[in-house]
Amino acid sequence: MGSGKTSASIELMNKPDSNKYIYITPYLDEVTRIKQSCNERKFYEPKVFSLDGELYFKLDSLHKLLSEGKNIATTHELFKMATDVTKDLIYNGGYTLILDEALEVVKEVNISASDTKMLLKEWLIKSDNGALLWDTAKEDKQNEIYSGKFQLVRRYALNNNLAIHNGVILLWSFPPNVFELFKDTYILTYLFESQLQKYYFDIHSIKYEYWSVMNEKDRYFFVNKKSSSIRDIKNNIKSKIKIYDGSLNKVGEGKYSLSKSWYINKKHLHKQLKNNTLNYFNNIMNSRSDKNMWTTYKDFKGKISGVGYTKGYVSVNERSTNKYQNKIVLVYAVNRFLNPVLDGYFKSRDIEVNQDMYALSELIQWIWRSAIRNNEPINLYIPSERMRSILVSWLNDEISL
Repeated sequence: MGSGKTSASIELMNKPDSNKYIYITPYLDEVTRIKQSCNERKFYEPKVFSLDGELYFKLDSLHKLLSEGKNIATTHELFKMATDVTKDLIYNGGYTLILDEALEVVKEVNISASDTKMLLKEWLIKSDNGALLWDTAKEDKQNEIYSGKFQLVRRYALNNNLAIHNGVILLWSFPPNVFELFKDTYILTYLFESQLQKYYFDIHSIKYEYWSVMNEKDRYFFVNKKSSSIRDIKNNIKSKIKIYDGSLNKVGEGKYSLSKSWYINKKHLHKQLKNNTLNYFNNIMNSRSDKNMWTTYKDFKGKISGVGYTKGYVSVNERSTNKYQNKIVLVYAVNRFLNPVLDGYFKSRDIEVNQDMYALSELIQWIWRSAIRNNEPINLYIPSERMRSILVSWLNDEISL
């Protein structure tokens, strides 16, 4: 984080050679940055467009740009919609992929157990590799394309995005063969060892190696070795992060306090956590509302919101954006664990996710949205005993990554 990964990518893409690039980022403002910064080759952004009276959507636009061999900058969300057409065009185009931040490669599809059983009985076929396919032969027999409420499931299945876990839970999974279609792939992230894309690569035997960024005379470039400067970065920021250590931390004592299940089962403590957050911002720090940044699980935002800091809410999953770099007083009111369904999915494939490292990666990404990314000091209240301990251990080099 802050090591110059995007700058090194821009330097790479500005080299006067014959390479073609697809740059994938979580945010539209980063798409704009790439388009403005890459002067040696023009980048195009997929857009909704009209042609001969027909309306074409972003995926159509992406296919059009790929067929024309254009350099493309777009978002994670569009990239995750890749179809067989997308794959063919990428492969034949000879593209290099630069992926800004690890991709969401697997997630639970929110469908009831009864509906899942119905779909498995009526429309879904399990393939030899475990993927779920849509029964298009049945559609052919009926001479009608399915048009019910599970059209999204149908699209996932047709795109080879659908898998099953424990017999009744449907999972969306990014097709792993997409990464084989590019000449080269760069993933710009920190703590990759802790992220789900790493475990997903391991499941599918996708090979990867660790690179790092070097800076010489204000020019950034990638080098084929793991970074040796992480300790220097930590030593620099350690003195700039002041972590609250007082009685307000009582509410977070215990390994699972402030986890999702804690919020569900400990409703009587929501008011205490809200009062603690209010106390920290307004009394202990006496901070201005425009300098405050805080988070909790989205479903419980209203329970913890309070006067003077509500508007400073930043999603617990926020990453790869500079919008909050003025924030200097932070409250991280969650205790991160991997979704049990996803944890079970990886375990069923003999992959053990390190929960503490996963939590650390998520926490650091969130903190890095603040002024610390500009090397400015921040104040931080982390009521969760577990999360606070993990961060302190990382800062003190007691966790080796």
